[in-house]
Amino acid sequence: MLRAPLGLPLSADDLQGEADQLHFGLFNDSGELLACVIAIAVSAGHARIRQTAVSSAYRRQGLGRRIMTELESVLAGRNFTSLSLHARSTAVGFYKKLGYETIGDEFIEITVQHRKMVKQLA
Repeated sequence: MLRAPLGLPLSADDLQGEADQLHFGLFNDSGELLACVIAIAVSAGHARIRQTAVSSAYRRQGLGRRIMTELESVLAGRNFTSLSLHARSTAVGFYKKLGYETIGDEFIEITVQHRKMVKQLA
């Protein structure tokens, strides 16, 4: 969902280490993946969020908010107190509505403008 529109393939190197990461997904009754996100434990109490995506056919239905809220709840239950992520510039507003704050300047990652964002969990 994230790489195909950029014309970027997904290689075995890109998937390395994913077995140790926390994967979250929202599925419909037919088993179709509607939204996904991954969390990586960086240190005690801190996780990095990556690969957040909602299927284009299901955007603007609150699924992004829902999966992020569920992810934050699960991570808080596992004693994580802070989260960080690299948001595409077009998604910064979405994350701000969820309580994330920008840090630093824009940068290019995987050919797209991004901003680092952080959030402290209650």
